[in-house]
Amino acid sequence: SRENAEKTRLNVKKKLMGSIDINNRVKKFVDCRTKDVEQRELYIVEGDSALGSCKMGRDAEFQAIMPVRGKILNCLKADYPTIFKSEIITDLVKVLGCGVEIQTKHNKDLSSFDLSLLRWNKVIICTDADVDGFHIRTLILAMIFRLMPTLIKEGKVFIAESPLFEITYRNKGEEKTMFAYNEKEKAEILQKYPAEKCTLQRSKGLGENEPEMMWETTMNPVTRRLIKVVPGDEQATMETFELLLGDNLAGRKEHIERDGHLYLEMLDVD
Repeated sequence: SRENAEKTRLNVKKKLMGSIDINNRVKKFVDCRTKDVEQRELYIVEGDSALGSCKMGRDAEFQAIMPVRGKILNCLKADYPTIFKSEIITDLVKVLGCGVEIQTKHNKDLSSFDLSLLRWNKVIICTDADVDGFHIRTLILAMIFRLMPTLIKEGKVFIAESPLFEITYRNKGEEKTMFAYNEKEKAEILQKYPAEKCTLQRSKGLGENEPEMMWETTMNPVTRRLIKVVPGDEQATMETFELLLGDNLAGRKEHIERDGHLYLEMLDVD
């Protein structure tokens, strides 16, 4: 009935805009200490194992962590009622704090977006440097693009690069650890140091990282590598998301055949 539909809409809106306090906690969300929004960073990480590594490696003063469990809902394919039934989506919206931007007239009363309520200066997507990690990263970006594109337009969204390789050089009691984020960097490091004195290890995922490595490579503002997600042409961006996550299987196959070679170094084929 109309009355039940209205009640459902009000409940969803309340859920999306609810404050986070002792009575309304978000499962597994780890907050930071500072209340200064200009300093606060939210790391959206892949799974419980990455949550543990990030929690131990972070600076708890200004870095908070929100884990996602596996691959979240594809927000490009789903309608709004389905999206807002997803606990992880509504939890993410609540943690971000700024509400959502609804585009369709049938659901526009759920639109509650207010950038001034965003709880973070940086929203950082942090996933493993493998195929699954890249897929999860794309799904999170699609969620933000669908529900709160202003965050991208305002330069609030970032991707944390994680290293593909850890290279340890040992010589006469000296030990030095270096990190390579791609095949080219790996080759450059191995040119500088004798291969027989180097130990090379491919990343097993963020959950396997020691806290010191996590801080140095992914969380330390001085040494980490962040990619800022910048807005492009909106129509072209939507077409790219549709190509990667939509139903156009023939187009996706053509894209892989044409451009797949550009991404070969990202594959773990060992």
